[in-house]
Amino acid sequence: MDKKNLFGVDYAIIDYDKASNFIIKMGKRHNSVAVSALAVHGLVTSVLDQELYEKIKKIHLIVPDGQPIKWALNYFYKVGLKDRVYGPELMLHVLKKASIEKLNVFLYGSTEDTLNKLKGFIFKEFSGVNICGMHIDRFRDSTLKEDLEDIKKINNSNANIVLVGRGCPRQEIWVSDHIDKINAPMLAIGAAFDFHAGKVKQAPRFMQDYGLEWLFRLIQEPGRLWKRYFVTNTYFILLVIKKIITKN
Repeated sequence: MDKKNLFGVDYAIIDYDKASNFIIKMGKRHNSVAVSALAVHGLVTSVLDQELYEKIKKIHLIVPDGQPIKWALNYFYKVGLKDRVYGPELMLHVLKKASIEKLNVFLYGSTEDTLNKLKGFIFKEFSGVNICGMHIDRFRDSTLKEDLEDIKKINNSNANIVLVGRGCPRQEIWVSDHIDKINAPMLAIGAAFDFHAGKVKQAPRFMQDYGLEWLFRLIQEPGRLWKRYFVTNTYFILLVIKKIITKN
């Protein structure tokens, strides 16, 4: 699998079809694989936080979520990516193929209301998928005992795929920490749970295509997201400029 390093993170040069095929293949084998759809916020946070960076380095497959990530990879490496691999969209590709294969899917994270709505969405759109279990987020670090119970619960469910919606970077930390503990691919997919559960509206397609999804989400949730986007987006631009100038 071809990978290119962008500010310390090894991104797979991949599309939706190849990424979802890899996840399904690993899922059918019950291989413990960590996957992240890492956008600008997660990338910049890993640059600023050494502990997070060490966690992200362990993740097997990091896909280029976010137009700016795609643009940067294309500019610096001439890889010709035609599209980003957006977490919520990747989730749909995985669920479509999981439905055909009649696979078991476990939902980890978010609130009870969101998980119930998401389960209903999956049942309606991907009827071949068996939701073999759900776990509501504690919105804090688990104790060792709780974590062992979670691992047992997921593995006993015979999950082929674990979808993880805890928000970045908590979900990246979780999937990294559970490599060789969870017997299935674990997908850190950001806001996908809220989007597909109908809790949060997605940006119009034209805003996504022009890399303006952050602005749409900022308008929706200014109090929670203003610092994330203004700080991390600005820092990302500075990193790009520095790399262009230094050619390093």
